[in-house]
Amino acid sequence: MLKLISIEQLQLGMYIHQFCGSWLDHSFWKAGFVLNSREDLRRLQRSNLSSLWIDSAKGRDLPAAPVSHSPAAQRVQPAEPARATARVSMSDEVARALKICALSRQAVMAMFQEVRMGQALEVQHAEELVTQIAESVMRHPNALISLARLKTSDDYTYMHSVAVCALMIATARQLGLSEDYIRLAGIAGLLHDVGKLTIPDTILNKPHKLSESEFERVKLHPEAGGAILRQSHDVDALVLDVCLHHHEKADGSGYPHRLAGNQISLFAQMGAVCDVYDAVTSNRPYNRGWDPAEAIQRMSTWKGHFDQRVFQAFVKSVGIYPVGALVRLESGRLAVVIEQNPKSLLTPKVRVFFSTRSNLHLEQHVVDLARIHGQDRIVAREAPEDWEFKNLDRLWNGVPA
Repeated sequence: MLKLISIEQLQLGMYIHQFCGSWLDHSFWKAGFVLNSREDLRRLQRSNLSSLWIDSAKGRDLPAAPVSHSPAAQRVQPAEPARATARVSMSDEVARALKICALSRQAVMAMFQEVRMGQALEVQHAEELVTQIAESVMRHPNALISLARLKTSDDYTYMHSVAVCALMIATARQLGLSEDYIRLAGIAGLLHDVGKLTIPDTILNKPHKLSESEFERVKLHPEAGGAILRQSHDVDALVLDVCLHHHEKADGSGYPHRLAGNQISLFAQMGAVCDVYDAVTSNRPYNRGWDPAEAIQRMSTWKGHFDQRVFQAFVKSVGIYPVGALVRLESGRLAVVIEQNPKSLLTPKVRVFFSTRSNLHLEQHVVDLARIHGQDRIVAREAPEDWEFKNLDRLWNGVPA
């Protein structure tokens, strides 16, 4: 199994799979060897490397948790933090994010089509796309994430990849990772489900619940994706790790390798949360997606599924009441969340549009709950299916249905 460790954790007998950094940071011309020489160990410890990947299946393992499991305490990131980007309003970023979503769909479709035709996946194409997605997330994290959730059954595979990419970037930023690791997290999110290209569309797009044999076929996609990525050019070990292990669970009940706890890397844990969130909030042929706030609430009760530190960072990045959530205010009014308050997850901006007391639609207006402390507040989330409102999504994104 691949693990990301700090240079201080490196020990004799470990198999060095990949160095994290420029070739100028160390004096070794390639990785892929068992560290048996004390002199080589000293050279690495004196190098400019801060971390590297080991393969515990080919050499000595760590006796305790790997560095990747707790970024703040174990310094996964290089010295340079992610650059700051001027934040814009949700409404301003939605227009840009719509264009990025359209371009992303076409780019991912073309990239995946090349893989279907037997060509090696070009990671450079993924990197160019991730740069655009990352810039949108940095300007306003909720715009593209929320728009990518509005996918059709025909483009689910492509837009799910885009959504998980954006969610991985947002979570990585929340965890305080460096710009290099944020970029890799985005690439990992974009390519995490590439193995589903080996699954027949009749199974992936089946309008009913999968049979046991069909589900077993679907469960092969992480390793199928790993095989595709290994045949591709310049795929980072981190990206491969997320592809292989984003369906592992903290309690060891996941697949394909039934890894548990510290056996699962930080980035695979991130992939697990982001993948599930977008899946359960998306409409599928056989099931209506959950309201974003409902998804957060339900996922928080799944004991043993997610690493709690990663899950809490994820919640901070999307909000307890994510954009698009339908909520009830103490005043009896219904509203849709349109923008997060990064300083207080309980007081987002909402668009009020309905009164449950008069059972009438109201003139729509925006309320910043952080600015009216004590006058009104969210008291509950509402299930959209309990109401007959049309085009709720238009209330927050302004996009015609």
